[in-house]
Amino acid sequence: MRQVLRKPTAKLGLVLVCLIPFAWLCSGIFLDSLGPNPAEYLIRSTGDWTLRFLCITLLVTPLRVIFNMSELLKFRRNLGVLTFFYALMHALCYSVFDMGLAWDEIAEDIVKRPFIAVGFTGAVMLSLLAATSFNAAIKMLGAVRWRMLHRLVYAIAVLAILHFFWMRSGKQDFKEVFVYAGILGVLLGWRIWHAAHSRRQARV
Repeated sequence: MRQVLRKPTAKLGLVLVCLIPFAWLCSGIFLDSLGPNPAEYLIRSTGDWTLRFLCITLLVTPLRVIFNMSELLKFRRNLGVLTFFYALMHALCYSVFDMGLAWDEIAEDIVKRPFIAVGFTGAVMLSLLAATSFNAAIKMLGAVRWRMLHRLVYAIAVLAILHFFWMRSGKQDFKEVFVYAGILGVLLGWRIWHAAHSRRQARV
């Protein structure tokens, strides 16, 4: 496993694999195989994949620490950018297929519908992380400020679950919401535990 992760082509391979869902959705558009309501299918699917990649991105650090696999760190940035990519596709599908790029109606929707406002806020925060995910941004901001900024990912995770919960509240269907909330809760809870444990170890 370590040898595979160390290969120069590993990053490219990861990106290509992670773009398979996007390619599948694109093929569905051209083949007209997305069901009776393609717009809703695209919006829901891109939202689901955003949450999945957010979970995978947050899983990197626990796996690295637990299994002592420093090789995983080099994939975290790519996974974060891919999370933003799917979030961007989610926002574009909503803006184009649901709202017809009517910007005044989109603005009104953000103001009137809480789950849209929460999703929009999370998308803006995620765009900040994507825009500062490169080495030049780390040098410009400084390592300390850069790390503080990128802790916004935890707030983004909470907003993503809240967005999903409010979206599903109309149908009273919360099964998937609870699954994602549980996964993200464990991942964030592990970080709190690990930080506290590291501080105790440092005092010993």
